[in-house]
Amino acid sequence: MSKKRVERLMKEAGMHAIAKKKYRATTDSKHSLPVTANSLNRNFNVNKPSQFWVADITYIYTHTQEGWLYLSTIMDLYSRKIVG
Repeated sequence: MSKKRVERLMKEAGMHAIAKKKYRATTDSKHSLPVTANSLNRNFNVNKPSQFWVADITYIYTHTQEGWLYLSTIMDLYSRKIVG
């Protein structure tokens, strides 16, 4: 069955397809800025506090006037406590 026939039959039945949203990249991977060296090198075993801190950013949608909010956290890998 061709695409046009499916479109015609759906139109006759009062149906319509939901279009897939186009993916929009939010990160520019081809920037010319310097990249920091990988200090951890995937070794997450830490011997003392405050040796390595890791960070993460999360987007949270709120049904308020602000809309999207950003939650940025910094965690100590040794204690796994949020320090900032």
